[in-house]
Amino acid sequence: MALNNPAFNNPAFQDPRAVQTYPGGSQAARLGNGQTQYAPPPAATNAELEGKFAAPSAGAQQTDRMTYEDTVYKTIALFAVMLVVAVGGWIWTMSSVTPTNPQPNVAPWLIGALGGFVLAMVNIFKKQPSAPLIMAYAAFQGLFVGGISAYFEFMMPGIVVQATLATVSVVGVTLALFASGKIRASKRATKIFMIAMVGYLVFSLLNVGLMLFGVLPADQMFGLRSATIAGIPIGLILGVLVVIMAAYSLVLDFDQIQQGVRNGAPRKLAWKAAFGIMVTVIWLYVEILRMIAIIRGSN
Repeated sequence: MALNNPAFNNPAFQDPRAVQTYPGGSQAARLGNGQTQYAPPPAATNAELEGKFAAPSAGAQQTDRMTYEDTVYKTIALFAVMLVVAVGGWIWTMSSVTPTNPQPNVAPWLIGALGGFVLAMVNIFKKQPSAPLIMAYAAFQGLFVGGISAYFEFMMPGIVVQATLATVSVVGVTLALFASGKIRASKRATKIFMIAMVGYLVFSLLNVGLMLFGVLPADQMFGLRSATIAGIPIGLILGVLVVIMAAYSLVLDFDQIQQGVRNGAPRKLAWKAAFGIMVTVIWLYVEILRMIAIIRGSN
């Protein structure tokens, strides 16, 4: 599928024939009728065959191919790095709060956001995934998530727990529905998703510009999102739509991982898949955090 998370820009995640371009892929040859012909295995004795059947199944390390288990391990590793750094970002943010200066330090999440954006662009456009660069991205995102979470928690106690539970719930339900086959990505839905994403991006950039140049009232913390329609904050309406978009983005991510495993993608691309999952989940968390803040602020 052409339209998806840009983190999954490797052809191994989309084209079933892409595996032929990797080591070992040339063993399979496409016939004219679309079937795949494999070279016959070398002759082996009965004892050798029995030994192979008795041996444990080859894993990602032995086959050098992407697997679901290896992708899960790498995803957990990235989130572990993010959470550890997030604790440091939280502490750094709250370190400036004193009786004489009751203001959290915004430097951690600004640094994390800038560094995370730069590394995200590098990892997205880099042809071959780099585990150190992806780990560095997770660290900067940890600084961002920890900093912004502490900032909102200082203003609205309990909001981080609410946002975390909501994020975990959305990810869990989406994964369960995808695993059960009840929800799948489609070309039509993906085109609608991309149009909505472009529209949301334009709105976000316009909103930031109006806030930076002081066009909007100072009491509107979230800019245009704080404005209301029939008494309902625009940010709440938009937030619900964005959560649905993020959930569909997860479906696209899971679909690309499934394609990668089926295509026999190289093991190193599991880092790319884990990176893509992290990008989507962090986006989902931040949107939910902001949506809850708008709801609580309006109350």
